[in-house]
Amino acid sequence: MRPLVCFIATSLDRYIAGPAGEIDWLFNDQDYGYTQFVAGVDTVVMGRKTYDICLTFGEYPYPSMPNYVWSRTRQGKDTHATFVFGDIAELLKRLKQHEGKTIWLVGGSALVGEAITHNLLDELIVSVHPIVLGNGVPLFPRGLPKRQFQFIKSEPFNSGLVQLTYHRAG
Repeated sequence: MRPLVCFIATSLDRYIAGPAGEIDWLFNDQDYGYTQFVAGVDTVVMGRKTYDICLTFGEYPYPSMPNYVWSRTRQGKDTHATFVFGDIAELLKRLKQHEGKTIWLVGGSALVGEAITHNLLDELIVSVHPIVLGNGVPLFPRGLPKRQFQFIKSEPFNSGLVQLTYHRAG
């Protein structure tokens, strides 16, 4: 079974985006392991708001692999993605059973919450930026069930960013 991994950035106060979805506070001064991580990915799953942010990047960042977007407002396909309406856990279970590389759960918060609720998230790689946003989109939505993760490693960078890696316990 292939792994479902959330590789994501957060502020010190656990926000993945500002109140209006802004991500301009994210460091882009170095790679932070991104290139190596993406080389091991062949499927991308994200929420619709995250997808909309990706569309503002100019060139779409994940054109060479299947992209699934969990959405309550869109259905069907477009140039970059297949939109998934309804039970995202069923899609994640099905994708995990297919042959292939890592499935990247890009974000956002509701999607991360669904993966944790259904105990489908195998690994969590969190890049903690040394900034307090004060408000925004939380990494984890409220009301999740208790789930145990095992600490694997931490990697500090000279920018002040610290990358934490956890595996699902058990």
